[in-house]
Amino acid sequence: MALENSKNYFSSNFKLGILGGGQLGKMLLYETRKFDIHTNVLEASNDAPCRISCDEFVLGSLMDFDAVYNFGKQVDVLTIEIENVNIKALEKLENEGIKVYPPTKALKIIQNKATQKLFYTDNGIPTAEFSRFAYASEIEDSIDNGGLEFPFVWKAAQFGYDGQGVKVVRTMDDVKGLPSEECIAEKMIPFKNELAVIVVRNPTGQVVTYPVVEMEFHPEANQVEYVICPARIDEAVAKKAQEIALKVSEKIGHIGILAVEMFQTQDDEILVNEVAPRPHNSGHYSIEASYTNQFEQHIRAILDLPLGRTDSKVAGIMVNLVGAEGHTGDVVYENIEKIMAMDGVTPHIYGKKQTRPFRKMGHVTIVNEDINEARKIAQEVKESIKVISK
Repeated sequence: MALENSKNYFSSNFKLGILGGGQLGKMLLYETRKFDIHTNVLEASNDAPCRISCDEFVLGSLMDFDAVYNFGKQVDVLTIEIENVNIKALEKLENEGIKVYPPTKALKIIQNKATQKLFYTDNGIPTAEFSRFAYASEIEDSIDNGGLEFPFVWKAAQFGYDGQGVKVVRTMDDVKGLPSEECIAEKMIPFKNELAVIVVRNPTGQVVTYPVVEMEFHPEANQVEYVICPARIDEAVAKKAQEIALKVSEKIGHIGILAVEMFQTQDDEILVNEVAPRPHNSGHYSIEASYTNQFEQHIRAILDLPLGRTDSKVAGIMVNLVGAEGHTGDVVYENIEKIMAMDGVTPHIYGKKQTRPFRKMGHVTIVNEDINEARKIAQEVKESIKVISK
């Protein structure tokens, strides 16, 4: 499809395609509705959060070549809300003139964690030491031969998401429980902080970065519990993190949002952990706290519109709402009224009717002029609201 006027996106026949119908897509759709941009969504589940918000909903697997290709032929610009999509279909669409953002060249690097890590070492981007294995069984040989030492972090090369496909390996028993697939084994980094920087780039080449955020993780689920903006770190460390994130962005050549997750070591070095080429958990605080939230910014970027301000109006903290352990079934948000009575607290409910342990069900943003006060309220929010089943 060719547009007569390349910027005629608003209240027009232009169609934006989104691969994936989860909560990130739903929050993207808040922005497309604000701008009256027509959206088509492809997703494998009829219960997808996006279903109620898009203009056209298509049922189909994101990994199926025909489903992705046929969907892409109906739109002008195609973007993603999850990396696990059929790359070959996207390459064919790109070759036929459909704009695909992020470009498939960037997506191919990012989609496989082993390829991603090799990309960092090839481009002089600091990252944790790692070994690549075709099968988990090769890990045992490497340990026996002294090539690998406990503890290390095992990561599936593909299809890891939301804490899945990542495991800290401390003993040989842990190794025996690993799935036999392509993977990497990464040296454990004794870090001070986990940080993230969101970089945004449009096709014209305009680039902006959001402030460095600090992430606190749940030790068992390996999911972010809190995102704190601004990060409570020295200015010199923040500057280094932003410079490295910009280098990653430039070398990968993405369009749209790129979330760069990093470790701050005990010596204040910055090591890149991994990246996500889409709106990201580390940027959810921006809906309430920033001049331009990450979802609007992604839309602006992929449509080659001027990028918005990225600084914060106020300090922001995001708390993830995940399913409580021991609860599976119809969801209930216990004590939601209690947290809504607190100053500066806004819950976001993703629209998943069924909860299960550690499933991402929503998030809560806390804004306050004082970051320390915001962190206290965030703790109270975390201890008050429970995602349980009926």
